[in-house]
Amino acid sequence: MHRRPHSFGRFVAEAQARGTLVVQPRMGFSDPALMRAGLLATKNATDGVVGTMTIDSYTRVNDEPSAARALNGGVPLNGFPLTHYSPQTSRWVLDGVEDAGFPVQIRHGSARPQRIVAALARLGLDATEGGPVSYCLPYGRTPLLDSVRNWQESCDFLAGLRSTGAEPHLETFGGCMLGQLCPPGLLVAISALEALFFHRAGLRSISLSYAQQTNAAQDREAVHALRRLAGEFLPDTEWHVVLYTYMGLYPQTRTGSLELLERSAELAVETGAARLIVKTAAEAHRIPTVAENVEALRVAARAAARHRTAAADRNPAVPVPAGDPADNPVYAEARALVDAVLNLDDDLGQALLKAFARGYLDVPYCLHPDNAGRTRSHIDGSGRLTWSEIGAMPLGPVRDRGRRLTAAGLFDALSFVQRRHDRVVPRTAHRSTLPTAARRPAAPRQHTQEVAP
Repeated sequence: MHRRPHSFGRFVAEAQARGTLVVQPRMGFSDPALMRAGLLATKNATDGVVGTMTIDSYTRVNDEPSAARALNGGVPLNGFPLTHYSPQTSRWVLDGVEDAGFPVQIRHGSARPQRIVAALARLGLDATEGGPVSYCLPYGRTPLLDSVRNWQESCDFLAGLRSTGAEPHLETFGGCMLGQLCPPGLLVAISALEALFFHRAGLRSISLSYAQQTNAAQDREAVHALRRLAGEFLPDTEWHVVLYTYMGLYPQTRTGSLELLERSAELAVETGAARLIVKTAAEAHRIPTVAENVEALRVAARAAARHRTAAADRNPAVPVPAGDPADNPVYAEARALVDAVLNLDDDLGQALLKAFARGYLDVPYCLHPDNAGRTRSHIDGSGRLTWSEIGAMPLGPVRDRGRRLTAAGLFDALSFVQRRHDRVVPRTAHRSTLPTAARRPAAPRQHTQEVAP
């Protein structure tokens, strides 16, 4: 097993130090040649880019026989079946592509990640993502107890790779729970708790996720809060925040979708997030092509560079707001949740189990059997995501307690961002960066890529 001294986390840190936002797609193909081509296209898209190999749905749940039957029958999968292919095949996909200047992350969505983690390590890779909560509750009915145990084993394995000279990197997915309609305080708390779970297992290169939501000011508060919590709970750790472009119903118009992508890049720059997971102009209609992902990477990178330059050129006479930007309501809410969980048990895995059993952590609209399901949220008149019911979460009084959300109201909330950006007049006109051939209709299903996680 060949180990490289240059880690995923170090690559991101060096890009951030030189003022470059790292951009990343979500991409996975079952055809090794297509997977290799997708990685090469990503590598050549722009400066400061990292690659992704997303695992297929069968492999996520350790159903390798079904993956094999599909491939043997010529049926394409929605990702790369890492544990199905031989190490030689997977190394061919990466050979001459993945290197110190282009690290590749394995993304999978599994509550049972041990085999996936072992397979990526055999390839000399050491960057992946997920978490005991975030890769359990939204994705199926795996008991949270099993997920915590599985993730503890996986974290222990990854931490053990440090003895080989590697610095394995693990990204939380907790800041992306269900993608939308989860108030930022809970997202930030779960992301911080998963990061602390990783840290206590011995990992020292960690990223903390947060998904762009419905209100830019609230999102700024959330990222600042997440950065503050990371500083408080992750000593002797190389960490960064990874921002996800909005994960809910995406704008249907090209101008609206690219406008939203640009706003996410600007949010990353304004808040010190180091990495951005992009979405494309095709998100509302179909699974995007590689070429559309390349366009999204370039649009996001240019928007970030423009915004950074504009901030540097801003009139220095303009007063800078006083105080700590992380001293905000999102931080207060997230810190209350984190403290409540940590007070339940010295073992963080046990504390998480107790927190969900008691409803101290309770994800709205999540149907998993281990989630209490007593919380509700809504979008207020300013576009902020707020609580209408907090169940047993230790958050104190809620102003809108008892507000009833109808089916029509839920749909309006889910489509809030989509409708707003489809109506917006973008600040800059978007001209496709794709060549004519790449703007043809979507490729057949066997050329599709995985959308989530």
